[in-house]
Amino acid sequence: MVEFSLPANARPQRGKHYPAESSARRIKRFEIYRWDPEQDSNPCIDSYEIDLDDCGPMVLDAILKIKNQIDSSLSFRRSCREGVCGSCAMNVNGSNTLVCTKAISDYSGTIKIFPLPHLPVIKDLVADMQHFFAQYASIQPWLISSQPAPQDRERLQSPQQRAVLDGLYECVLCACCSTSCPSYWWNGERYLGPAVLLQAYRWLADSRDDADEQRLAQLDDAFKLYRCHTIMNCTDTCPKGLNPAKAIAEIKKRLVQDPSR
Repeated sequence: MVEFSLPANARPQRGKHYPAESSARRIKRFEIYRWDPEQDSNPCIDSYEIDLDDCGPMVLDAILKIKNQIDSSLSFRRSCREGVCGSCAMNVNGSNTLVCTKAISDYSGTIKIFPLPHLPVIKDLVADMQHFFAQYASIQPWLISSQPAPQDRERLQSPQQRAVLDGLYECVLCACCSTSCPSYWWNGERYLGPAVLLQAYRWLADSRDDADEQRLAQLDDAFKLYRCHTIMNCTDTCPKGLNPAKAIAEIKKRLVQDPSR
């Protein structure tokens, strides 16, 4: 695998061009990062011209049209098409997003599509998420309680307790925020990154979970948590409109306020 952040001598070269049919009236140009480890020594940029009169409204629709009608070798991830699964996270015109939720009309001129930055690339637009999900698993993203589960009902919360989780549970683990964070680019092996820390705070904030001391002890680390420098790229790019930077600040506040520390 190669990293999307390539050295200067390995920048993507100009690749193939696929023009639109002569009858096309509303033409949109897409430039897409291509790299096939089985046959390419360096990445390249292929360009495709799409007739918008024969294409759905979203960026994902254009990618699917390219895959289905123009170049079947193009590789990418997608699933729900509703901004719920997080699979189709890519970098579009310099910003990370979910392409199923972005309209083609949101962009003027050529649309340039790359894999998520600073992750190993498996093929084309498919980034390797293995390390990201290993970090997610490390925070134990499940309910931990010393109290046995009730036999006749669920663990209950008041409306006020439930409201605390708004802005946290909606994260779809697309990694748009983490891969937009310079601190994660530089220290990704040890810094957990915005997405994972948002998920960590989601469990700290849950009234049904009583493992705060255990969770905070795990996070109290110079690299896991404190590599965040409040650059705010994470909040700017989140396709769900969440605020990972605030969640990270709340974790730091919990650590300061914890009387056992």
